Amino acid sequence: MARITNFTKIILWLLLSIVTGITLIAASAYLYLSPNLPSVDVLRDVQLQTPLRIYTADDQLLGEFGEQRRTPINFDQIPDHFVKAILAAEDNRFFEHHGVDLLGLLRAVSQLVATGEKQGGGSTITMQVARNYFLSFERTFSRKFNEILLSFQIERELSKQEILELYVNKIFLGNRAYGIQAAAQVYYGKTIEELNLAQLAMIAGLPKAPSSFNPLVNPARAMIRRNWILDRMLEQNYIDVESHKVAVNSPISASYHGSKLGLDAPHIAEMVRKEMLGRYGKETYTAGYKVYTTINSQLQDTAQQAVVNGLLAYDQRHGYRGPEQQLTLENTGVTDEGQLYELWIKTLGNTSKPAGLSPVIVKTVHTQAFTALLEDGNEITIEWENGLKSARPFETASRRGASPARPAT
Repeated sequence: MARITNFTKIILWLLLSIVTGITLIAASAYLYLSPNLPSVDVLRDVQLQTPLRIYTADDQLLGEFGEQRRTPINFDQIPDHFVKAILAAEDNRFFEHHGVDLLGLLRAVSQLVATGEKQGGGSTITMQVARNYFLSFERTFSRKFNEILLSFQIERELSKQEILELYVNKIFLGNRAYGIQAAAQVYYGKTIEELNLAQLAMIAGLPKAPSSFNPLVNPARAMIRRNWILDRMLEQNYIDVESHKVAVNSPISASYHGSKLGLDAPHIAEMVRKEMLGRYGKETYTAGYKVYTTINSQLQDTAQQAVVNGLLAYDQRHGYRGPEQQLTLENTGVTDEGQLYELWIKTLGNTSKPAGLSPVIVKTVHTQAFTALLEDGNEITIEWENGLKSARPFETASRRGASPARPAT
């Protein structure tokens, strides 16, 4: 009995020594690091890097310039399903902990001990905000401890809603998209409020690894990640069984979307960009400037169309100048029809399309028509009566040749 008692005392002393040691180390680290911590107050007035946007007088987008595509939103604009999806994916106890989730840290440590690999689960959303806004991504003890200290400070100074708002506006989500509103536009051509449950879960899966789980680059892995998040949402009773079933069975609907321009007038946008760059330097591309021109989009569009119509009429009056280029088995170096077809499609995709005109490749010439290949792989037939017979060849600036007798000429 005495041996058992002595053994128990030794264990208790060891545990007490370990706890005391950890406490002393933590206290020493806090006293050493805390004076150098940045002020959390700056988060209330943080200036996120936002591109230059140029508009017409009637609020149509003319152009966007900047390395990062970002459209900051406030908490009230975040769909409830997205909040639940990001919690399921990143930090399920976000509204319960005070910046650091001890259960999550213990779980991460146990996974590391059991498997020898870090499997995630240690960093809360608040810790990610601290890292994204104040710290580097280097894997050091001091950085991690600073992250923890900052997380406690952030939780004392800001509400959970403010923290989540900072998080969703800062995170990188692939394809130059920073923040969830930009990601919704890039991947779906919509605002975040317009996305369905499956699409919201897809975006919620991107912060962990924007390249690995990108639906444009790796749709198979992206779907696995999306469905895992949907499963987690069902387990947490964030969604019902029917909503889960519909979402997990939804196909990948993401595709790349550039900026939606309300008016195609790049020459005007470029004039404004140069003026802004001269006035504000590189800050032009990051400070979120919005420039409103005196251009009326309807009048500008009408004027541009008048110029296009005039150029087309001029071109027709002066005759057909022949094809832009010829791509055949003989002059391209490809070895079979399949490779030639791929070259045709690639060439059409790389050919400029002024004034909305569509380039085509004449694939087959018939007696009274020809078949043309479009960029999307579809084919159209141009009949003799629909413009072919009037395609007189260009000879000089003041003279055209005779009307053709058949399509081959």
